[in-house]
Amino acid sequence: MASHSRQKSNSSDSSFRVVKGGVTRRTGSASPTPKTSAGGRLEARTVGSLRRDYERQESRSQRAKRSRERQERHKKQNRKNRRPFIIAGVFVGLVISFIVMYFILANTNIFEIEEVEFTGAEHLTTQEAQALVTIPRGTTLLNVDTAAIATSLERDAWVKSVDVIKKFPHKLEIAVHERKVGAVVEVTVGQNQTIQNWAIADDGMWLMVIPSRDSEVGRQLAEQIYTDAENALHIVGVPYGVSPEIGSYCTDANVNNALQIISSLTTELAGQLKFVNAEEAESILLTLNNNVEIAFGTPDNIREKERICLKIMEDNPTVVYINVRVPDRPTWRST
Repeated sequence: MASHSRQKSNSSDSSFRVVKGGVTRRTGSASPTPKTSAGGRLEARTVGSLRRDYERQESRSQRAKRSRERQERHKKQNRKNRRPFIIAGVFVGLVISFIVMYFILANTNIFEIEEVEFTGAEHLTTQEAQALVTIPRGTTLLNVDTAAIATSLERDAWVKSVDVIKKFPHKLEIAVHERKVGAVVEVTVGQNQTIQNWAIADDGMWLMVIPSRDSEVGRQLAEQIYTDAENALHIVGVPYGVSPEIGSYCTDANVNNALQIISSLTTELAGQLKFVNAEEAESILLTLNNNVEIAFGTPDNIREKERICLKIMEDNPTVVYINVRVPDRPTWRST
């Protein structure tokens, strides 16, 4: 029995054996170390690999997407940067094409001027206007010098401004804007104290001396000149020494003061004027159709002076003289 127990005990004890190198290793079966199966290790490794592969693929996909977005932004920016150059190139091309076409047409007779029409000229005759303007034969609407035409016409004192209008294909219209007669100034000239009637424009430019209608020169003038002269107010009493020149502006204070008063009055009083005496620059004297005299003075406070005169005449029907040189202290005299 004892021998059997020892054998059983011996069989249950762990056995050791010496291996090469002098290391002892247990050879028994007690307390075995747990081991992971080959299938479990493969499954864990497969799941991890798939996860890593997915993450790598996702990362590559995002990088590719960002790369495409950068390329697209770069393309858009390039297109945006090129756009001004493209527009500029197209514009330059159009300008060059237009210049070439204009040059070709300007040197052909396609738009040659065949008719010239003057409009708006009442104090200039057609013959006088044509004498001032020279348009060479063969001139076209594209190469005509409109500025030279305007300058030529504006040499005449009657002409204030000119518009040259091209009417394709063959007509040129020259619209003349004339000065208006502001007054007729009786100017004393020569040793014989001869009186000349000078037309002066409302802007102060001397227009011309008005000759007798029956004279040779008078018969060649436009009828409108005499019509305007007959309807214009006369400025009289101008001091000796005033020397008008056609096309120049008046520099005489007497005449300029009288002209300014005439131009500034309303129709209510201006319509009653017979003539204006400019003997003294500081005391312009107005004479009405009913022979009432108004010492108007200088051309200041014109509307206020006019209002006072109209009121005095309304309140005093027999008034013959009014002095408004100092408008806040007017005086008058009645018969």
